[in-house]
Amino acid sequence: MGRVQVNKAHKTRFSSKSTRNAHKTSLKTKHEIAKADRNVGKGARAARIQRNKMARDQKRAALLKAKRASSGVASPPRVVVLFGLCASVDLDSLAKDLIRQLSDDSAGDETSTVSSSEYRLRVMVLKAPHGDLLTCMEMAKVADLIAFVASGNSYCEDEDSASYYIDSFGNQCLSVFRGLGLPSTVVLIRDLPLEMKRRHDLKKIFRSSLTSEFPEDCRFFSADTRDELHKFIWLFREQKLSVPVWRTQRPYLLAQEVDLLTEDHNPEKSILLLTGYIRAHGLSVNQLVHISGVGDFQLKKIDVLKDPFPLNARKNGDAMDSEHDYHMQVLRSMSPDPMKQEALLVENIPDPLAGEQTWPTEEELADAVKNRKDKKVKKRTLPRGTSEYQAAWILEDSDSEVSEDDNSDGDDENDGAMVLDEETSNLTVHDITDSCFDDDQVSLNLRDSDEETETDSMMVDGEQLTKEQIKNEIQKIKEAHAEDEEFPDEVETPLDVPARKRFAKYRGVKSFRTSSWDPKESLPPEYARIFSFENFKRTQKHVFSKALEMEGPNQDDCVAAGAYVRLYVKDVSTSVATKLCTLSKTMPIVACGLLQHESKMSVLHFSLKKYDSYTLPIKAKEELTFHVGFRQFVARPVFSTDNINSDKHKMERFLHAGRFSMASIYAPISFAPLPLIVLKNADNASSAAVAAIGSLRSIDPDRIILKRIILTGYPQRVSKLKASVRYMFHNPEDVRWFKPIEVWTKCGRRGRIKEPVGTHGFMKCVFNGVLQQHDTVCMSLYKRVYPKWLERRFPLLDM
Repeated sequence: MGRVQVNKAHKTRFSSKSTRNAHKTSLKTKHEIAKADRNVGKGARAARIQRNKMARDQKRAALLKAKRASSGVASPPRVVVLFGLCASVDLDSLAKDLIRQLSDDSAGDETSTVSSSEYRLRVMVLKAPHGDLLTCMEMAKVADLIAFVASGNSYCEDEDSASYYIDSFGNQCLSVFRGLGLPSTVVLIRDLPLEMKRRHDLKKIFRSSLTSEFPEDCRFFSADTRDELHKFIWLFREQKLSVPVWRTQRPYLLAQEVDLLTEDHNPEKSILLLTGYIRAHGLSVNQLVHISGVGDFQLKKIDVLKDPFPLNARKNGDAMDSEHDYHMQVLRSMSPDPMKQEALLVENIPDPLAGEQTWPTEEELADAVKNRKDKKVKKRTLPRGTSEYQAAWILEDSDSEVSEDDNSDGDDENDGAMVLDEETSNLTVHDITDSCFDDDQVSLNLRDSDEETETDSMMVDGEQLTKEQIKNEIQKIKEAHAEDEEFPDEVETPLDVPARKRFAKYRGVKSFRTSSWDPKESLPPEYARIFSFENFKRTQKHVFSKALEMEGPNQDDCVAAGAYVRLYVKDVSTSVATKLCTLSKTMPIVACGLLQHESKMSVLHFSLKKYDSYTLPIKAKEELTFHVGFRQFVARPVFSTDNINSDKHKMERFLHAGRFSMASIYAPISFAPLPLIVLKNADNASSAAVAAIGSLRSIDPDRIILKRIILTGYPQRVSKLKASVRYMFHNPEDVRWFKPIEVWTKCGRRGRIKEPVGTHGFMKCVFNGVLQQHDTVCMSLYKRVYPKWLERRFPLLDM
């Protein structure tokens, strides 16, 4: 049969010309429609266009505001820190060459701060002493530019790696600088050969070897001749410097002069005088200031002085005045307002009557009456087959001793037991019956048979062993399980102290992740001395907005950033002020303006990681030196895990290498972001070593840290799902006390305690599977731990 021909359908939209003409539009209409489609954004695209336009307008307005604000006051001198990558680098000659290059005359050779009218630039040059970690850290905190200096004399043809050009101290400082947040960086290469080809090749070798150690935008410069230094300074002048975010949130002053004034009426206290430039933000005379390594103080006065390093010194008639005359010329003085000055409040004053028992209110009495009416009468439980006549002879007192839901496994004694924490429990140790554990039989899938013929047959041999014999036998079992290091929380139950007293502060937890734990329960006395916030994020946002308003244009008590001032810090110990005057010759002294609440004590949590090259153990509650931004203090932290899906966190006895942990301490409140450097003093070493690096995570006194211990027992006899376990406890009262707690084994079985056996702490347990003879029975107990309170100590005063 032949195929029928099928023609293709007509492809046009219109069936005829008349239909097409009906849908025709004019050229003018087409142009209007296309123009409207081009100019009108729709949906997400329109929102994106509008959002980008608003961001551009905000950046433009911020730049204009910063330009107008800086038009009246010149920016402070840029701080350049010279850091040698190895001990063979000569920083003194490089510093002299830089200052001579910037100075208009030879007078700049004697000072580290110089003003150049030729480059229109003011620079403060600091030399980081090789081997002094604390001084290098303090210099890096205030540096606008870190110039890493490498020496061509350290080049070796056989070595082409950064480890050869950077020594161990240089590597350590590089890690610390990264932890603090690197500002703008350059690499200056000195002592290159005079031959141009050899000089160029050696510079390329240094660049290829050291590029991986520094940020991507780090540039390499030769720094031997005046022309090379001129090129570096000219590019440095045009460079837009970047600094860490935490430094841009608070005003600070790098002291160029440190002096003290003693008070006649109180010779133990003195006034500390710090002279320098205000940086980052304006400083109010009503603010508190923190002197790095010393503590928090109030200001007595601020003097605004004439700038000793002006850019237009040659145009001024008094250009030849001495530096002392500049310092003596006071342009303006400001004193704090007693009504506005922030109080130096460190610890909360505890109220001794805060926990006092008071008379119940009317609402509480009404609730008690209502609960009494709603209380159900307990139903009497009678033996099976008891008639009404026989029931009349049963006394009410004996009737009350029979529980309504008495499904216990043979214990007729209602001893005190430990709570098995569930969702509705209050996590307190009180008297409960054995029936509270029966609800767990479904989850454990326990099959408890009715045959109870083994109570006496399960008695172990050797009930009359002495304490020494029991210890020896436990030690033999421990040695047999010594290769199992998976559970470091195992503890031994003491023989001479009942376990219910030794572990009275510990509790059983049904589920570590989901069980409730009241964060306000049984707090230590130190919690009465700290401060907490209802909503810390909201408080932090309010504090930062208030700090911006404080340095507004109409504020008479605030000194703008860039001004040269003298701070009068009051109530400083005379011995401390004298020591600061001595240390200022070798170490930078920094005064930082504190935000609101930043002098008050609370519980701070840091995310930190053990330093790679530090091999010694770091134990919990060990004294460590914390460097948090400009602050430095001694603390005794508690380490814990960081559980995202739980409100409870397990305590760690040591800071483990290779992963991040949380460190909780009592410390003054600080607003994130802030870097953290942890130093530890060795017992036989005079200098501190870097132990850990991290950052501030949160401030939360309600963060729950639980310490876990594991009690272990060993099967004596096993009969299918039941087993006789020994050496977890040493008396039957302890077995009854811990009976509600779930037990588990290292091979994955879960079970419960059925009843004590004998008089030496042996017990019968039921599991959800067949127990192996070589298995170990475990019980997990938890208690909440807190950081160790330590009276405030500052490491700078211990030097």
